[in-house]
Amino acid sequence: MLGLSALELARLQFAFTVSFHIIFPAITIGLASYLTVLEALWLIRRNPVYVELYHFWSKIFAVNFGMGVVSGLVMAYEFGTNWSAFSQFAGSITGPLLTYEVLTAFFLEAGFLGVMLFGWNKVGPGLHMFATAMVALGTLISTTWILASNSWMQTPQGFEVVNGRVVPTDWLAVIFNPSFPFRLAHMTLAAYLSTALFVAAAAAWHLLRGRSTPAIRKMFSMALWMLLFVAPVQMFVGDAHGLNTLEHQPAKIAAIEGHWQNDPNATSLPLIAFGIPDMKAEETKYAIEIPFLGSLILTHTLHGKIPGLKEFAPQDRPNSTIIFFTFRIMVGLGLAMLLLGVWGAYQRWRGKLYETRLFLLFALCMGPAGLIAVLAGWITTEVGRQPWVVYGILRTQDAVSNHSVLTLSVTLVMFIVMYFLIFGTGIGFMLKMVAHGPDEGRGSMSPPDGGQVHRPARPFSAVPDTINPAPLRETSEI
Repeated sequence: MLGLSALELARLQFAFTVSFHIIFPAITIGLASYLTVLEALWLIRRNPVYVELYHFWSKIFAVNFGMGVVSGLVMAYEFGTNWSAFSQFAGSITGPLLTYEVLTAFFLEAGFLGVMLFGWNKVGPGLHMFATAMVALGTLISTTWILASNSWMQTPQGFEVVNGRVVPTDWLAVIFNPSFPFRLAHMTLAAYLSTALFVAAAAAWHLLRGRSTPAIRKMFSMALWMLLFVAPVQMFVGDAHGLNTLEHQPAKIAAIEGHWQNDPNATSLPLIAFGIPDMKAEETKYAIEIPFLGSLILTHTLHGKIPGLKEFAPQDRPNSTIIFFTFRIMVGLGLAMLLLGVWGAYQRWRGKLYETRLFLLFALCMGPAGLIAVLAGWITTEVGRQPWVVYGILRTQDAVSNHSVLTLSVTLVMFIVMYFLIFGTGIGFMLKMVAHGPDEGRGSMSPPDGGQVHRPARPFSAVPDTINPAPLRETSEI
């Protein structure tokens, strides 16, 4: 297929499935915490707007949660089908870590999800709040175990290799490996930012159409507060993560920066703002450099330097052409998020937060920015780890299963068709729900139809059977 080898097809297949999957947990993590905040605010203030928003976003959470679970199961099977050599080599560590996720996070979420989605008027407000909080906690615990497993593959420790297999010797060292705290914080904040941008874009969509209800205004305001405070924290965490990566994976940082070698006559390292890294020519063409900024960002000094890619053997170098650009996409979108938060604070100060059309259009366009940044960040992380699947221990070419090009080509095409069909339909349905907006008059603990409480059998029963577009109407300022 397209002249690709079996190894390249296996990598492409896993990259496709993980890229589709990761957008759902990112929104699930953020929405679960958002729903917890909404219900807590309702219990404290008894403002019916918070209940309206809770009912609205819980339906979207249910759809997103279901798609996340299904897409994640496929990846688990791929470890055995496409990467059996990796599973045989490192399964004694990655297997238990993923099992811990199921025993803690998944069971916790599954145990309380039904109460959260269908428990209104069946349990008391306090117990329902507890159920929502447990679901949110479950998403965070799940993130912890997944990031512990993936971080160990980036910075492995707490093990020894016996008879060609990894044997854990210190589980605390395995879990709390050097990159784990930074990557956990970075991914969790990325999920919160992605959700805030999603919520802000949903509100901006309705505000641009003249639907300025209290619920719409409230969710827009809350999302912008989140962006204003979390975006700067994410930049601080990202900087700390970069310093950690420089210490443990210097080749990845060199590839990200498009940095091939140090000039012996230079006293500092410039930042290459733009260029085109050429892996064959071993240079970054058309480089636009900013003096001293590379040293300042990468080493926090004016004269610090980092190893160049030429200091590593050619077979040990990550593909700089790819991660040079994905990293800059992630950083650029992060700066745009900060701009949106600061602009929102300015609009709030002017009393024009819900009225300025240009600002609302910017918020709407930024809706997918968080998820794009997450994808760009994961590509940077995973491609930057190459050619290792377990950094410095197991090469990717030694981890793949023995499949033919034909087999992997056929399954890849099947994945692409089925994913776009199934998850494309789910995403489309979720966006229709967003376009419909919160139902007014839901500011109570009553069931949606105001009548008998039904007992749905499936999580997707938490969403309505049909979605009718919300009527466009002008409302007075509130």
